[in-house]
Amino acid sequence: MLGIGGLMVLLSAFAIVFGILNAKISAEASQGFSANLRRALFDKIEHFSFSNIDHFSSASLITRMTNDTNQMQGTLMMSMRMLTRAPIMLVSALVIAVSINLRLSSVIFGAIIVLVIAVPFIMRKAGLLFSEMQQRLDALNGTVRENLIGIRVVKAFVREGYERTKFGKSNDDLMASAVKAGNLVAVTMPLMMLVLNATTIAVIWLGGNFVGTGDMTTGALMSFISYIMQILMSVMIFAMVFVMLTRARACAQRILEVLDTATDVRDDAKALPSGDMPKVTQGGVEFRDVSFRYSAGGGDVLSGVSFKAEPGALVGIVGGTGSGKTTLVSLIPRFYDASQGEILVDGVNVRDYVQEDLRAGIGMVMQQNNLFSGTIRDNLLWGNPDAGTDDIVGAAKDAQAHNFIESFPDGYETELGQGGVNVSGGQKQRLCIARAMLKKPSILILDDSTSAVDTATEALIRRSFTKNFKDCTVIVVAQRISSVQEADKIIVLDDGVVAGIGTHDELLENNEIYREICISQSEGVKH
Repeated sequence: MLGIGGLMVLLSAFAIVFGILNAKISAEASQGFSANLRRALFDKIEHFSFSNIDHFSSASLITRMTNDTNQMQGTLMMSMRMLTRAPIMLVSALVIAVSINLRLSSVIFGAIIVLVIAVPFIMRKAGLLFSEMQQRLDALNGTVRENLIGIRVVKAFVREGYERTKFGKSNDDLMASAVKAGNLVAVTMPLMMLVLNATTIAVIWLGGNFVGTGDMTTGALMSFISYIMQILMSVMIFAMVFVMLTRARACAQRILEVLDTATDVRDDAKALPSGDMPKVTQGGVEFRDVSFRYSAGGGDVLSGVSFKAEPGALVGIVGGTGSGKTTLVSLIPRFYDASQGEILVDGVNVRDYVQEDLRAGIGMVMQQNNLFSGTIRDNLLWGNPDAGTDDIVGAAKDAQAHNFIESFPDGYETELGQGGVNVSGGQKQRLCIARAMLKKPSILILDDSTSAVDTATEALIRRSFTKNFKDCTVIVVAQRISSVQEADKIIVLDDGVVAGIGTHDELLENNEIYREICISQSEGVKH
């Protein structure tokens, strides 16, 4: 007896040690898995083209990198902890139960068959509801993100009530989906308990008969019942893991959707990193019969666009809202690929460049001026991480940003809030222009980037192009004619089609659309 007792104590000690090791290893493995998965998702997103990003909303991508990945992490940890213990417990208990009484064991096998058929059926239905729940979570995150980014506008227009209502709807939709999924999964546990309790009753009843007929001893029946408890506990663990796996499967499908998405804009087979790959050095740009559409079934946003910008030229692009100006300049650095035609930079098709090499030679200031948390200096260094103080100050002076930067107590070390919330719209635009200038690109694209700057300051910025960027091809997308009237060439876009090309005087004389724009703006000034 002492030997058996000592063996039991020893086995218990082993169980404690291996239980601790199991918990430690499963936690480390699941954390490492989720970190690698987030890294893989982030790397994939970083290689997405603009059209890929348009396909997935930013809120959905954030949910997939956080909530979906966390669900995968929790499921892996629980699976490693439970699925190593439950099978051993189940198989061992079954073997011993069969060795005690084979006929009585048939009751257990019957119960297991019922559960194997019923539980996966319920889980399959729950999987669809979990997928819907994650989509509702996307919508909720999108609503919160939009509200927080635009909180100043919300308060300015006293729309807090409207935003609360919109959030409430998204929140209620998520709750309804979660309740539906939870209710279906909740059926699993009562079903299992019903089967397991019925099994226990059947074993006691049949076992009692076996004891009465002398085919089984009372001690054997009690042992059999204890092993049934082990078997039933193992099955319950499997059911719990099944629930987690069902939701994890829905999350995994969403994650794989991102990882399996082919990037629309890819380097050509011949555009591989090597010493002899083309670089952007002169800055010449040419469009040859270029057409573009955002989706295969959509209409052309640009159609048959052809023009040439010589190296060092100042080119203006004007046109009405929605005429395709931003789309046109987005094709030059290959944020999108043209549907038809060719775009050449320095005489080389943009598809033949390595994307990093192409974009390294292009500076771009977009309509949405994005600044990042950190100092003003940190933000400007995005243009050139190796730039010295003199270069930074020079770029800031060219962009007419130096004076207002120096007016801050900390100057270039002033901390910017997320998105540059503590500077004005005009200051933000000038910082973004300085950042692009610091890059010293061969091509500088300004997409309506002086709309919040007064005309006098804008004139000083244009003068810096002539003085310090003589060899840089500058392409200016503008709403104001005054922004482009000194350009060497002005391109007039109308509904995605080039409606005219020439200088300010030539277009004023020969192009009706351009003349109407000039007249409307001059009348606006008079009023």
